[in-house]
Parts: sequence; structure tokens; C-alpha cells
Amino acid sequence: MLNSQNKIRVAVLVSGGGTNLQALIDSQNKGDLGRGEICCVISSNPNAFALERAKNAGIKAVTVDRKKYSSAHSFDEAILNALLECSAEMVVLAGFLSILGPSVIERFKDKIINVHPSLIPSFCGHGFYGLKVHEEALKRGVKITGATVHLVNEIPDAGRILLQKPVEVSPEDTPETLQKKVMELAEWKILPQAVALLSESIYEEKKKGEKI
Repeated sequence: MLNSQNKIRVAVLVSGGGTNLQALIDSQNKGDLGRGEICCVISSNPNAFALERAKNAGIKAVTVDRKKYSSAHSFDEAILNALLECSAEMVVLAGFLSILGPSVIERFKDKIINVHPSLIPSFCGHGFYGLKVHEEALKRGVKITGATVHLVNEIPDAGRILLQKPVEVSPEDTPETLQKKVMELAEWKILPQAVALLSESIYEEKKKGEKI
């Protein structure tokens, strides 16, 4: 069992139901997040069910309501302050519907990951989120889709890919059934794996810095 000194504090950013958050909580409970430890959940939506999931798991839950901020810059600063307040060392976007601005991205460079419901570079970038991704995949007639976990940079869905997992598309799939399948067979599997991988990398980097 790792003690808290050997853990990397992970903040999870959410906006909705929090199914990916739940996958992370379940993995943490099973000891499958490696050095990653969820220290707080930050929601851009005060009504997100993800906040209840966090509270039920005994994890600090914070709301930074996007609607209360007049500009993307002021919202970004508020998110950064919330991350610093919980001493986060790594950030996971798990159904977070706002695009992070430069202040957060620069402060947590190469320490922010996002899960996207397609095999990037397919069906990604501006406007591709939620059911829209699966609608486009079915429209194009792809036989294989899946999920990707990638590092976050200033361009949506363009950061370095960490993990991908393919999922077969069935002729009878609808956007809704495909979404469910991709979540269950890909997103919920590779997101915890990516947290474990990146938290180990951050820990090693931190350890080197302490020795200098």
C-alpha cells in the first residue's frame, strides 16, 4: 500500500453525470490508480450529478459555475485557483464541457489528460463531444471506433496520445448504444490506466527535482 507521500494528487474536472469519474473512483477503491489519488472534483455545473458521486465517495467537491463568469479568462483563473487550493498535481478532464485556457494549461503542462470518445484523429476537435461524435461515426459508416486518452494542450484534442482502445461498431448501433458501448468497453478501461501511467511519470519527475 502506498502512503500519501508517495501519491500524486489528482483533480477531476466534470460538468455532468460523472460516469467517467465513477470509473476512476471504482478503480481507486480497487487500488488500480497507481500513484494517483483523487483529491478533489471540480464541476462547472452546480447541478452535475458528478458532485454527488464525489460526496458519496468522501472526496472534496467544488463548484466553479461557468455561468457566473463573464469571460473565458475569468473562468479559467477561477478553475486555476480551485486547482491550487486543493494542491492538485495532475488534472483529469472527465466530461468537462469547457475548454481550458492558457493559465491552467501552462501551470499544469503535460499534467492534464482528457478522454475522448473516438480514435483520434477521427471525429475530434471543436464541436465534437457527447453524442455528436457517435452520430458522425455512424454517418461515416466506420466499422471500428473507440476512445482515446491524450494530454491536453491549447488545441482541442490535439495533445499527445497516451492510450487508445478500439470498439467494434455493429450494424444495429444507434448513437446512444454506441456511446454506451464506447464508455463501458473503452473509456472506463483506459482512463484509469492513463491516470496510473501519468501519475507514475509525475512522481518520478518530482523525485528527481527533490534530489537536485
